[in-house]
Amino acid sequence: MQGYNCIIVVHRDGRRWLMCRRRRDPYKGLLNLVGGKIEQGETKEDAARRELFEETGLTPGDITLTRLMTFDYPCDGCFVDVFAGQLREERPVSGDENELLWVSLEENFFDMNRFAGEGNIGHMLEILKLHPELARLDIRKGN
Repeated sequence: MQGYNCIIVVHRDGRRWLMCRRRRDPYKGLLNLVGGKIEQGETKEDAARRELFEETGLTPGDITLTRLMTFDYPCDGCFVDVFAGQLREERPVSGDENELLWVSLEENFFDMNRFAGEGNIGHMLEILKLHPELARLDIRKGN
């Protein structure tokens, strides 16, 4: 079964998370979390760190990732591991694959006209709010 990952990067301020605007299908033009394919022979954790660096320039020194959940799609022969963490310090992000932007956690991530994943991104945020300790997060509401 092919593995993929999504990586939740919460900003240091605890009010935003990092997203990318997809430049190609699937989900072309929609906002999504960063992540990608787990290569043969890679551990899930190594793949998440590699994808994070390739897409954002962030390293393990910038953020500690914790596995939050797994989505299993047996009909499609794949699974998606979701990792989460919060930036330790203010850090610029950059990547060539997709446009990167910080998005307020107050958005409606269940809006499938703006966000990829058929509502899964909204679900991920709700689980993260229930268990912020899993990723050592300090998520704040409001301004």
